[in-house]
Amino acid sequence: MQSYYFYQHPTGQHIFVQKTALEHQDAEFIWLDFTREDLVNRAEHWQQELYQLTQLWVNEYHLRDILNLEHPCAFDALDDYDLLIFRKLITPDDQIKLDTPSKEKHDRLFGLATTPISFLMTPQILVTVREQGNKEIESYVQRIETVLTRPIEEHQKPRKLPITPLDLALRLLNTMVDGYLDLRVPLTRRVEFWQQELLQGHRRFTKWHQLLQENMAFQQIENLCEEQIEVLQELRDEIVDNYSHLKGKKRSEKQDIMLLRVDDLSSHVERIQKHTTRLRSAVQAAIDLHFSAIANQTNENMRILAIITAIFAPLTLLTGVYGMNFEFIPGLKSPTGFWIMLAIMLMTTLILIYYFYRRHLVGRGEKSVIDMLAQQQTDQHVNLLWFMDYEPIKQTVSGTKKTLKEIEKLAVKK
Repeated sequence: MQSYYFYQHPTGQHIFVQKTALEHQDAEFIWLDFTREDLVNRAEHWQQELYQLTQLWVNEYHLRDILNLEHPCAFDALDDYDLLIFRKLITPDDQIKLDTPSKEKHDRLFGLATTPISFLMTPQILVTVREQGNKEIESYVQRIETVLTRPIEEHQKPRKLPITPLDLALRLLNTMVDGYLDLRVPLTRRVEFWQQELLQGHRRFTKWHQLLQENMAFQQIENLCEEQIEVLQELRDEIVDNYSHLKGKKRSEKQDIMLLRVDDLSSHVERIQKHTTRLRSAVQAAIDLHFSAIANQTNENMRILAIITAIFAPLTLLTGVYGMNFEFIPGLKSPTGFWIMLAIMLMTTLILIYYFYRRHLVGRGEKSVIDMLAQQQTDQHVNLLWFMDYEPIKQTVSGTKKTLKEIEKLAVKK
């Protein structure tokens, strides 16, 4: 457990922080930071310790929710405190142990894992319960420790300290959301990898199971962002409806600033959700292109086989006719009949190949298709003024032009 006491400076009118309570001054608010090791297997003792420190008694059902590793994002407001459970996506920078010998394990699906972080907020107290190794919260704790090494007058440099528990909770949430905004780059690289694997043509794609897991991971991130947005919206509604319960009666900070921070936090989560949706669409587009390429290759192979069949069909007919078991067949006993028939078969083959070539049915690639489209465009060219070429209309138009010129000349003379 770590405790930090935030005080209002009596002369400088700014906030400073201490690790222990001061005797002759009341703290603006207290931040108590706990890890799950402080609660597991000793929840009742932890509740009594918290009550001795803050006179705050946690509801039994809320205590179960805090201890539940698989609890979704949630927000609940009571008369004594507000409970916010925010699920954080575990990033590579975190040092949270996912595989623990205990029975409780993190919700881990398709290579992605999330962890819950609980916030208990009152106007004077903020209690956080998190995992050991949470990079964002530990970085903020390290920043507070750095501030403690400075004189009290410099505690607000280079950044101001929070003035309420809600302010501190929003700052911690902001660091967590910004922390996994950096996942957009590796996720984009993963999508590029699958695009290359799907669109390569030198070997067959067989990693469908891994691709399905990747797609489910993107869907998991979308669901997580949706839960986070709903929780932040509930927190925003609580600020709008009952802001005095969160800030206390003696605080003077404006409600609009807190709402602006919540909206900014929600917009960051929406950016992650939209980016993940675009990545899923990119993967789906690559899959569609993959199957389109396979279908195109299959059509090309069938076209080649059809051409070969069309070429050899007349040859098969000729050999079938002269293979019939009749006693009298023209040219059967001729010494040159075999060579004549072979020449006819060769000429038939050449004529068919030439015919298919002229019809752009022989050859691969875009050239034959482009030529065919260009030819169709030329053949199907429509002149919208074709009727003007009709001879009587030409004469009428030319006569009308002459009449107009004569009228103009008469007008000029007058």
